[in-house]
Amino acid sequence: MSTGESPVQRASAEFVAEFARWRAERGLSKKQLAAAMGFDPSYLSHVEAHRHRPTEDFAKRAEAVLQSGGAIWRRFREYDDLRANTRGRVVPGPAREAPLPETWLPPGAGLVVERESARLSLVDGVYRCTVHRSLHNAGPEPVTGYLIRIAVDRYPNESERSNAHHRTHPLDWGELGLVASCEDEPMHWRIKTDRDAFKAAWLLFENDHGKFPLYPGRRTSIQYTYNVGADKWGHWFQRAVRLPTRRLRVELDLPMSMRPVVWGVETSFSAPAVPLRTPIEQEIEGDRAVFGWETDNPPLHARYRLEWRFRSAGIPTQREGTHDARPSLFESGSSAPGEHPGPAVEPGATEHAPMAAAGVVQRGAEVLHLPARWFDLPREEELARATVQRLTDALDRLSQLHPFTKGIGLAAPQLGLSLAAAVVRPQGSAEPIVLVNPRVLRSSAEVDERYEGCLSFFDVRGQVARPLQLTVESVTFTGERVESTYEQAVARLVAHEIDHLDGLLYVDRMSGEAPLVPVEEYDQTGRPWAY
Repeated sequence: MSTGESPVQRASAEFVAEFARWRAERGLSKKQLAAAMGFDPSYLSHVEAHRHRPTEDFAKRAEAVLQSGGAIWRRFREYDDLRANTRGRVVPGPAREAPLPETWLPPGAGLVVERESARLSLVDGVYRCTVHRSLHNAGPEPVTGYLIRIAVDRYPNESERSNAHHRTHPLDWGELGLVASCEDEPMHWRIKTDRDAFKAAWLLFENDHGKFPLYPGRRTSIQYTYNVGADKWGHWFQRAVRLPTRRLRVELDLPMSMRPVVWGVETSFSAPAVPLRTPIEQEIEGDRAVFGWETDNPPLHARYRLEWRFRSAGIPTQREGTHDARPSLFESGSSAPGEHPGPAVEPGATEHAPMAAAGVVQRGAEVLHLPARWFDLPREEELARATVQRLTDALDRLSQLHPFTKGIGLAAPQLGLSLAAAVVRPQGSAEPIVLVNPRVLRSSAEVDERYEGCLSFFDVRGQVARPLQLTVESVTFTGERVESTYEQAVARLVAHEIDHLDGLLYVDRMSGEAPLVPVEEYDQTGRPWAY
């Protein structure tokens, strides 16, 4: 039965269907795709509605932008061959396969990234990002600068909390330590945008010795590196395709001791996140876990994002050339970025071994410097209950090791769990205080100073100023918010544990001049705080 369509019309319809399918696959609206291809949106609408016939220029631009692996181009060649035959043109060969010219690019492409390799490494509480790009100037004008962007989002699923965090802990150019080079030449750079959680800078093809622009038709490679403290970087690393890119590779370099788990998603302006279409590969390099993923010809405006979590932090082992069995939190240069390194430990001070044996993560572990992840309640009710139970069981074990006459508290990071939960047992109270997703609402202006200890470095005591009254909001396992006010000793215990969930230790609250007292010299052991 005839449909009334000619072979040329059917081939044209198949081209349009292929084009529309890939537009939907890439999650681009007609307006977005038209801008990338250099057309008016109405022209795309006319082609998809069969009011305009497809042209070779249209097909080339569509293939270059949508990166269909040649599917769009092949449909066009089938249509064009049939159209040529009906006009009596000679088509060489049985199935003319004319590949898309490798050098063809959408109008205005200018600079092309022939290869990008981006690696993010976590070392000593600092994320270090290194990006290599091989560039080709396919435009008509010399290129004198390359725009880079640096963005952080500490709590990606909690925008208000993340914005508040970055207002008080903004990115700083000095902290970033941005360094760039073009082959063997250092590159100057100029600030374009300076916000709390977002920076942009032009890497300039020049330095003190002269200018070296990238001329049309020429190729070069650039590299830049910057650092961001773990207190500001969320557990994600995203690459956005803003220029035509031939090959993209993303790597994560994380400590094996933290037992990282990594996954990836792909997003665009208008499409929801979907899993990466190919698996992430993992290699072990000494005590590091390196996760890598790559793709060819990613479409413009695509975003590829690696995300991760840490199943544990582990207890660091002895480093070559050191006398202590674990790297001390108080060693020069060993504090987390942005944190005060704290007062020095008296020589000869050693860790309280029973605490480590009971499963408490000890000083030097990165998890103690990372803000803990909040629970998504009530969806994660089972996880929250299990975490609190682990804390309760651990407190039972610890109570057999030492008389905690001032009370005792334990936060999930001290068990290697980067989750926002803590349990406090005040002195003389049978009812424990459970803190899940806690945040301080109000604190009194009146403070006092007392000596505190910490299960993660139990061999010393330090004097810390704390508010005498604290109002805290926490969340029940079923998601209800609860507001509670604590005073004096209980307020101190609660504040200490909330600090743990924010990646802080009590030494971060101490004056740099205040000494830490070895537990052997502390004369208040076994005595409650007196008010």
